[in-house]
Amino acid sequence: MENPVRKTELHNGIRIVTNSMPHVRSVSMGVWVNVGARDEPLENNGMCHFIEHMVFKGTEKRDAFQIAAEMDAIGGNANAFTGMEDTCYHGKVLDTHLPQLTDILSDIFLNSVFQPEEFVRERAVILQEIGMQDDSPDDRVHLMTSEALFGEHPLGRSVLGSPDNLLSFEAHSLLDYLKEWYQPSRIVITAAGHLDHDDFVSLTGPAFEQVSPGPELPQRVPPKNNPELRVEHRDLEQVHLCLAASGLGAVDPRRYAYSLMNIILGGNMSSRLFQEVREKRGLAYSVYSFAPSFSDTGAIGVYAGVDPSNLDLTLDLIYKELSRLKGDKVSEQELRGAKEYVLGSLIMSAESTDNQMLRAAQNEINFGRHKPISESAKNIEAVTREEILELANELLEAPMALAVLGPVQDPDSLRRFV
Repeated sequence: MENPVRKTELHNGIRIVTNSMPHVRSVSMGVWVNVGARDEPLENNGMCHFIEHMVFKGTEKRDAFQIAAEMDAIGGNANAFTGMEDTCYHGKVLDTHLPQLTDILSDIFLNSVFQPEEFVRERAVILQEIGMQDDSPDDRVHLMTSEALFGEHPLGRSVLGSPDNLLSFEAHSLLDYLKEWYQPSRIVITAAGHLDHDDFVSLTGPAFEQVSPGPELPQRVPPKNNPELRVEHRDLEQVHLCLAASGLGAVDPRRYAYSLMNIILGGNMSSRLFQEVREKRGLAYSVYSFAPSFSDTGAIGVYAGVDPSNLDLTLDLIYKELSRLKGDKVSEQELRGAKEYVLGSLIMSAESTDNQMLRAAQNEINFGRHKPISESAKNIEAVTREEILELANELLEAPMALAVLGPVQDPDSLRRFV
């Protein structure tokens, strides 16, 4: 059977990866740049995200309205997002409209003009986005957790940047930063759905071959974590808390055990934290664990929103579950359930063109090759109880960062938890 995933590298080093899914009628396409907020110097923090916004604000042949109108006219959608390590411009359309989608995404990516009047308007929009993030307690406490865990390292900053930074930027400085960092070696174009690889390369290749390599870019520096306590008083109904410790990077061979450990701890409704904190004691509506991974590091943490009077009790219960994870091997039943949960999510994601477009990009950026779902499934099945116990003792034995947001009366009393 022919491999549905194919890859072509253009002369300048840009990689094009497709996943043919003949049973669907749609196509999802993404233009990925392996550049994000962690690549920004402090004075440029927020620039990658600002660039992502500006790319949709007009090119040499389309203004912002025309970009939106042309996407609407073919019944498709286009959007973008900026992360710590990647920026993605993506869209989804019916297969018959793939030429129009590739033309629009190529145009905005390669030919945006960053007009000063659009720059001023979009800066106001992003300032509102920052305000919206600050007004969302669960978003704010996660950012505080990154600050508490990663400190002054770029991973401890907001992707959105600060208002002061945004007010200091100029349109031409954004465009200069784009030209410096959006280099062929950092660009991956992926598509998944009802498409032919060679046809897709013919649609995208001629435009993207125009991108010229630039000077060598600085290497990323891993963080040296020094976990801290961060407390921010606000008059809220709940206290929002996050505990976090250093985790594993995206290419660490133990990432499968890492994922399963996270599921068992607080990744679904049958997890230990959900059952203990919510179902048995009714202390929280929202409680979960999280385990993001970056290229060279990660984080393993817990979030909960509780009544202020239950803050200490909730933290004690969380630490109890962390200690239990370090003290005894998980049961065979728990491990089997976590494996089925992850495998089910993995296999069901194969039915989504968006997910397969994203998976193709992640595999290419992180591993430089296609990783079949069967390979991941095999590695998930191979994880043992002993591996999870060993990993828990390695990651959860170190001091943890703690961020608390809400009506905290005695911040110093929380120092016993870090």
